[in-house]
Amino acid sequence: MKFEAVRKETVMKNPQQGMALQRIPSEIRIDPLTGRTARICHFMDLKWQKPDLDALVAGTDAWCPFCGQKVLEVTPCFPEDLITEGRLQEGDMVIFPNIAPYDTIGAVATFGSRHYIPMTDFTPAHMAATFGFAQRFFRRVADTGHPEAVYHIVNWNYMPPAGSSLIHPHLQVFSSSSAPNLMREEIEASKRYFTENGASFWDDLVKLEKESGERYLGQIGRTHWMTAWAPLGVAGDVLAVIEDCHSTLELTEADFLDIGKGLANLMAEYDKMGIYSFNMNFFTGAQDDDHFRFHLLFSPRTFFSQALGTPDVGALRTLFNETVCMAFPEEINQMLIKGF
Repeated sequence: MKFEAVRKETVMKNPQQGMALQRIPSEIRIDPLTGRTARICHFMDLKWQKPDLDALVAGTDAWCPFCGQKVLEVTPCFPEDLITEGRLQEGDMVIFPNIAPYDTIGAVATFGSRHYIPMTDFTPAHMAATFGFAQRFFRRVADTGHPEAVYHIVNWNYMPPAGSSLIHPHLQVFSSSSAPNLMREEIEASKRYFTENGASFWDDLVKLEKESGERYLGQIGRTHWMTAWAPLGVAGDVLAVIEDCHSTLELTEADFLDIGKGLANLMAEYDKMGIYSFNMNFFTGAQDDDHFRFHLLFSPRTFFSQALGTPDVGALRTLFNETVCMAFPEEINQMLIKGF
């Protein structure tokens, strides 16, 4: 396994330094599994000014379809041959079909009745309960023998900068026979790595990252946390790999609680940078993908310009699928490791 980077340098005369020559380093990092490239450049302090969140949230509960009884009045129901009762309910959590589905079986899982939960108010137990609820939905789908019950995926878009059109916290959950692009590439590359090396890429990755200590954050249960070598997000990504686990259906209650603990640690540290929004995805193999390891990716989201509402995704990412991170992952690691 190689952690490869092409190191570059920009030279310019900087008027803010009396036209003295300034040398600005950058790197193009190559993902050791897929070969995907990420640019470490465009450097700035990882500090942002949060907006007035109270003003942002104010009044949004009045039209929120997930609040109060509305969630049982305006949301769709599953057909009886999939979910007999139409919707799943556990306490105040509800799972119902996504009115704008990503796939044949697409659903929304609410975190409960509370309309707005600040990022640092999510407890490990609350997150574990919601992830477990989603897993029980996936099991119900799998028990029907549905042909789409291959990959069981959880997406979390938290707050508008991360693509959420609602303040009310919820997960996108869907079962699909079609793995999304990056997940498919990882599954295929993991299989090649296993065939060529006789070992799991993910097990080797954890071992190497733990030994080097440059990006490794810590272990919680059988969950290993590390900053990603070639991140997708502008403020870095955190990868969590679960030992001896191939798919979402294999996760245990203890795993969900450990995942919740790690996420709570990350949220607390990113909050100190002024980050208040993130994406998180489950990357899962099928149940017989022994070469794969279940992992999740946490990617903080923000604006390049809060005043203008400029998103942190531009032409490089949208059209070239080339990502930009504004700090070295090893430096981000030192900011996050305080929470572990």
